[in-house]
Amino acid sequence: MNRWILTLTVPLAVLLISTASAQTEDVKPNTRQFPKDAKRGELVMLTAPDITLDSKPDRLSPAVRIHDSHNNLVLAGTLANQKLVVNYLRDNIGLVHNVWVLNNEEIKQKMPGQPEGGLGNIRSMFETPVVKDDGKTPFNQLPKYKQ
Repeated sequence: MNRWILTLTVPLAVLLISTASAQTEDVKPNTRQFPKDAKRGELVMLTAPDITLDSKPDRLSPAVRIHDSHNNLVLAGTLANQKLVVNYLRDNIGLVHNVWVLNNEEIKQKMPGQPEGGLGNIRSMFETPVVKDDGKTPFNQLPKYKQ
């Protein structure tokens, strides 16, 4: 009786495994979906957690997740002194929290809001527009502050 069960279950298991693997072949391995609010930039890893992002000093969060071009998690030290085109997200205090190193196909894809000519003018939340007042602004046009 045990042989009869074994002779039926082994071919059934092989059939199920081959069917499952055939369904996953349709997905392109280099296609990744990024969050809508991800930004694109050029990252150079200095001594972790210090980085430069678009040639400006920045920092990684303590719980940073860095995905390489094959979507594997990598440590920050393995990317030392490399200039990489990445998509990234910031955490709620402004530190870089998620990083995806892009492959050549992903670099060619245009990000929403990105200009045609490349990386574009990417601003971080730490950059505030400089408002210059020459002292001649009328009082009624000065910014209003909440009390």
